[in-house]
Amino acid sequence: MSIRTLSRTRYDRHDHDRNGNFSGPAHMTDIAIIGAGPIGIELAVALKQANADYVHLDAGPVGTTMSWYPLQMQFHSNAERLAIAGVPIQTADQQKVTREEFLAYLRAVVLQFGLAIRTYEKVESIEKRGDVFELTTSKAKLHAKKLVIAIGAMHRPRLLGIPGEGLPHVSHYFHEPHMYFGQRLVIIGGKNSAIEAAIRCQRAGAQVTLCYRGEDFDASRVKFWLLPEIRSMLRDNRVRAILNATPAEIREGSIVLRTPAGLREEPADFVLSLTGYEQDTTLFERAGVEMSGDERKPVYNEETMETNVPGLFLAGTAIAGSPVGRVRIIVEDCHVHVQRIIRALGVGAEI
Repeated sequence: MSIRTLSRTRYDRHDHDRNGNFSGPAHMTDIAIIGAGPIGIELAVALKQANADYVHLDAGPVGTTMSWYPLQMQFHSNAERLAIAGVPIQTADQQKVTREEFLAYLRAVVLQFGLAIRTYEKVESIEKRGDVFELTTSKAKLHAKKLVIAIGAMHRPRLLGIPGEGLPHVSHYFHEPHMYFGQRLVIIGGKNSAIEAAIRCQRAGAQVTLCYRGEDFDASRVKFWLLPEIRSMLRDNRVRAILNATPAEIREGSIVLRTPAGLREEPADFVLSLTGYEQDTTLFERAGVEMSGDERKPVYNEETMETNVPGLFLAGTAIAGSPVGRVRIIVEDCHVHVQRIIRALGVGAEI
């Protein structure tokens, strides 16, 4: 039985009137999970094993964030630390797990445990009415006594706020290097994403220039196997780097950089602006979750993962907010959230 069939069989959907509005009673469940990344899936496994009544939703496919990672990207964490629900990850070459392997692994876990996930169903609003959460999704209305938000922290690019960021030849996501073959490519950034893109695009035949605001690349913020390679490429002039430079404007066919020596214009057929990503806090705000600091981190109890809104819990990298500097919360740090939430909900023994 497919995931979609499971979803249809287990949960009633709303009918719609002629105006497209929802009609009929909202489905009631004990627990709703929003987000089907690795920690959301791990929590769903624990709830199902405890015979809990729950509904699981995601605005996109399983592992939405990972699905837009670069093709064949390798995770920094090893397979043991990425594994969820007691299911080991096996790779063909015993090396770091790739994007494709991890997405296949998540699909396999969903199938192995028969999880019913309502994918491509976006939660558009959350309201607390007494002791019940009312969720309006793109397809239905849902009432839940408890709510877990596990939506991650990387939802949209962190923009620079400069002219030209929206031009057609500018992208904030590196998908694969082939499209840059034989092209003059300027990559903005100097951390993992930018360094990996520079290496892979140069190998694919692009003329790569790295533009980075720092004086040098920080070894603590670049995967250890990438740093020697980019330094070798810079030494042999296979990749150019313009350091202590910040973009001032992107134009058709060029980019203007602000450097200590003044403005500098560099040719660019394509621009990859890999300056990080930020969290969409809309759901937190609509639910009344308190946010703190410049990074807009949701406030929660570390022992239970419950927020200031009674009955609303956080799981996974949803706790991270939008870090201005280094990403401090990664998947391997978040497995413990499942144990804490299960205990707080009182739906089964500690896993």
